[in-house]
Amino acid sequence: MFKKIKEGFSKKYVGLVILGLAILSTTQAFAGEADLKVPDLSTVPLIFNLNGRIALMLGIIVCFFGAFFGIFQFGQIKKMPVHKSMKDISELIYTTCKAYLIQQGKFLLILELLIGIVMIAYFGFLRHFDASKVILILVCSLIGIAGSYGVAWFGMRINTLANSRSAFASLQGNPFPVYSIPLQAGMSIGMLLISIELFVMLCILLFISPDYAGPCFIGFAIGESLGASVLRIAGGIFTKIADIGSDLMKIVLNIKEDDARNPGVIADCVGDNAGDSVGPTADGFETYGVTGVALISFILLGVKDPFNQAQLLVWIFSMRLIMVIASGVSYEINHFIAKRVYANATEMNFEHPLTSLVWITSVMSVILTYAASYVLIPHLGDGTFWWKLASIITCGTVAGAVIPEVVKRFTSMDSPYVKNIYQCSKKGGVSLNILSGLVAGNFSAYWMGFVIVVLMGIGYFISLMGMSQLMLAPAVFAFGLVAFGFLGMGPVTIAVDSYGPVSDNAQSIYELSLIETLPNIKADIKRDFGFEPNFESAKHHLEANDGAGNTFKASSKPVLIGTAVVGATTMIFSIIMILTHGLTVNIENLSLLYPPFLLGLLSGGAVIYWFTGASIQAVTTGAYHAVQYIKEHIKLEGATRASTADSTRVVEICTIFAQKGMINLFLTIFFTTLSFACLEPFYFIGYLISIAFFGLYQAIFMANAGGAWDNAKKLVEVTHKEKGTEVHAATVVGDTVGDPFKDTSSVALNPIIKFTTLFGLLAIEIAIGLDRRLDTGLAIVFFGIAVVFLLRSFYDMRISADRYSDRSEDNH
Repeated sequence: MFKKIKEGFSKKYVGLVILGLAILSTTQAFAGEADLKVPDLSTVPLIFNLNGRIALMLGIIVCFFGAFFGIFQFGQIKKMPVHKSMKDISELIYTTCKAYLIQQGKFLLILELLIGIVMIAYFGFLRHFDASKVILILVCSLIGIAGSYGVAWFGMRINTLANSRSAFASLQGNPFPVYSIPLQAGMSIGMLLISIELFVMLCILLFISPDYAGPCFIGFAIGESLGASVLRIAGGIFTKIADIGSDLMKIVLNIKEDDARNPGVIADCVGDNAGDSVGPTADGFETYGVTGVALISFILLGVKDPFNQAQLLVWIFSMRLIMVIASGVSYEINHFIAKRVYANATEMNFEHPLTSLVWITSVMSVILTYAASYVLIPHLGDGTFWWKLASIITCGTVAGAVIPEVVKRFTSMDSPYVKNIYQCSKKGGVSLNILSGLVAGNFSAYWMGFVIVVLMGIGYFISLMGMSQLMLAPAVFAFGLVAFGFLGMGPVTIAVDSYGPVSDNAQSIYELSLIETLPNIKADIKRDFGFEPNFESAKHHLEANDGAGNTFKASSKPVLIGTAVVGATTMIFSIIMILTHGLTVNIENLSLLYPPFLLGLLSGGAVIYWFTGASIQAVTTGAYHAVQYIKEHIKLEGATRASTADSTRVVEICTIFAQKGMINLFLTIFFTTLSFACLEPFYFIGYLISIAFFGLYQAIFMANAGGAWDNAKKLVEVTHKEKGTEVHAATVVGDTVGDPFKDTSSVALNPIIKFTTLFGLLAIEIAIGLDRRLDTGLAIVFFGIAVVFLLRSFYDMRISADRYSDRSEDNH
């Protein structure tokens, strides 16, 4: 399937390697050596004493518990009963996903060559590290990529097991297993993901020399950020090409959703995993790692006393361990309650137990945060810092519960805004559907923005209570802790996000299996599984649960987006510390009165809007070719399902355009970052700040507008039973507009913000270690390379009548 793709991109791979070698050659002209600003743990010997090592070893034990929890849940799901017709479809989806992910893995290694060259330039040539140390840092970077890639693979696998089990369980007529199986799969991913990420970071502390443990953290974080960026961008483009190609057939040809005769449906199911499982899982892994590295960097740069540094580092890692324990215990409590309430019910609101899980975990996390802080740092500073720091983290933990509630006000099927979209669609068709969805997205960005401002404001207020005695810029540390608190119930946040692709695929698998049409199926299921299937009830519960999945996918996105921005604030501070030599010089350059800084602010906004347009353009072009192919090859007469060859071709079209779009997007960002870092340091700071804040509001607006459009369609299908009507057609079109909003552009901004900021830390240090004339030359060269990929995103992905004939896909 992927032979053509491999051939098409082999020349590009060679080109990328040549570009990387060009970068390496320029580093040999270094004129000086930058100050040591990458985190240096050799100044914190107290964390490596006996008590510190015992605490870290206990942490590793907790990680093993979390990993065991995840693997055990995986085994439980795999053993669940499933009919062969459904199992075969889920295995086909997994096989296709596997081929897609292998292709992405190969490309990741190519990009790692570029990143690795920059790290060699910095650590080997600029910092003069021994070759063995540089190799170790590169290995940590590869471990970061492997972590993001590995948990993404695990998430894809367990979700493709859970979707068929959930679809089969729905036949019993009881809604509870339709809810519990996707959540169980999500918790398995969440617990394993957090445990592996924390395990790697603890191992770096325990087993790597303090002299270069800090650089190893940076290498690890850059690797996982690279993996998340690529998998998120490519997955987001792939899934929405397939989704739009499949959805539009419903109104163009008046066929049902997930019609087995539609060659785009298998691609849609693959996309649900590539975009909504692989991407978010890798993104979650990276989010927790990069946020932790940002705080470690701050502690080592902003806190001067080694004793205080050691206490804060142990405390930070302990808070991470608490999230694993709190999430595991809360899941079991919530499962017990939900089972008592819904086990024998014939109807249930699928959102209620998910909401209660979020709140139970939030409350438990807050309690444990205060208790552990009192035990671990009772004498830090003047003896009051334990509750001050716990309170700041609590602001973020509360945000992890409050933000989903705000999001639901705009995206839930019960939301007045979603109902407004439905009403507008009834009277005004597609036009008012789209306009009312834009309103929902814009309004949500307003409220979400002020929720984040209030919580960060509380953190800032607490930071004024004497924390300046302990550190420089305590407000920045407070903002980083708020972002850290956003992740205070990490496994649960990942779980409710992963709930969506399982619930979506379960509905698709039910339709694709054609189980209702199999001869003697009721008798066979009664004989083999001990119950008589209820097909009508199953379809209703699967469709309703898909709406709940949409809501909670939407609710988790702003949490991850918020951490990107708030956490970026902390990392940007580390860069500011480099440029101002510890806030002692050049402070006046961090002002609107300094023209380069102001120009940087303007540039960041421009890049965000380019990124949004380019990612949607990749979806649009790919969907154009997918739709055209499906319309020409779909067989509605005399066929029960699409041929494997046709379904495979649609998957191939999605993959081609996903990879083309991802190359343009990522390499433009990569070389733009290098260029702007070399151009002018304070211009670069303004650029990074702008990327973060423009990206925050753009991402929230797009994610929630898309979620509202999606559930307006579900409202028509599930609540009002109006499939095949004009209002249904209007909401389907609105959903196709919202698809790249919520699952491509908005979610990809999260890892891009973090990658740009984290990679910028190395880029700026390289730049300030060079002669100014060489800096200017490199800025021009790197920007020239960025422009090549920028223009490709403008012109190469554009649909042109004189370039593409009606049947050009097969030769593209």
